[in-house]
Amino acid sequence: MVDERQAKAREFERDRSQLFTVSAQKQQLQLQNSSLKQALEELSKTKEKKVYKAVGNILIQAETGKVKKELEDKLESIELRIKTLQKQEDSLVNKLNKLKSDIESGQTADAAEKKEKK
Repeated sequence: MVDERQAKAREFERDRSQLFTVSAQKQQLQLQNSSLKQALEELSKTKEKKVYKAVGNILIQAETGKVKKELEDKLESIELRIKTLQKQEDSLVNKLNKLKSDIESGQTADAAEKKEKK
């Protein structure tokens, strides 16, 4: 019983660590998402035929329509990744809640066993 609870406690810690990682990744993508939306908003306001875009450490001139399409594709990809991470996050939270409940109920059962032995 104690070994099983220890295994669940290790699993809980491992899953909690994974939850922090997933949450951090999601937060980073949400920042990128916000930045891309802002860039697309600015592009839609401009009447310029060409704009500058960052490629590595340099800026190059490109057609506004092509840059807008690239940003829209990237935004779509990021939004899909955010949804995937959200599902992982929800799944991990549910699993952690179940493990926590199992661990706590195991402790209650152990305490009851000890009382019965006395």
